Amino acid sequence: MSSKLTRWRRPRRLAATGVVLVLLVSVPWIWTTTAAAGHIHDVADAPAAEVVIVLGTTVGAGGQPEARLAGRLQTAAELVTAGRARVVLVSGDGSGDSGDEPAAMTAYLTGRLGVDPARVVADPDGLDTYDSCVRAHDVYGVRRALVVTQSYHLSRAVTLCRSVGLDADGVPARCDGCGMALLAEKSVRDYFASGKAAWDAVRQRPPAVTSPPSPAIQAALSKA
Repeated sequence: MSSKLTRWRRPRRLAATGVVLVLLVSVPWIWTTTAAAGHIHDVADAPAAEVVIVLGTTVGAGGQPEARLAGRLQTAAELVTAGRARVVLVSGDGSGDSGDEPAAMTAYLTGRLGVDPARVVADPDGLDTYDSCVRAHDVYGVRRALVVTQSYHLSRAVTLCRSVGLDADGVPARCDGCGMALLAEKSVRDYFASGKAAWDAVRQRPPAVTSPPSPAIQAALSKA
């Protein structure tokens, strides 16, 4: 009888352990999702902000933004054209494996999309989402901003920016060519990345690269 009871209890314990692990992993994702609720808007109804922050990602061959990055830049340009933002802060890895993200972003905005170069500021040390948010606030003095990235990444980005003192709202970027498989893959990745996001926010991790305050955003605003 006892051996049968043991065999019956073991699966229940494993199941209970599995549920606890899922809940622990899910808490950061729930935090990023609920904290961003009410702060996600389409281009047409986005609240005005002086600055729109575009988060970097992979650069393609020849230094051209790949589809997802191009979508983010196109959305940012739409916000500027619609008068929802005055200055674009492109933030990414200036020495990434795929190339100089902010340089490619700046060239695409000013060359392909016709955004006035005086309205674009590049941060080459936004090495991840958290760093981009901290540096926007601490280095560039941004206090109110729209954040542009794809929908699967947006809640985490908005929540992180708000956690470091930015009054941030998010606008989902265009995602041309994003099939269901890619969206599912990126959503799963972001689900697990929420754990690191929560840990960074709780311990107020300093960015990988620290810099003195920069007047670049204020200078751009004065010309916009």
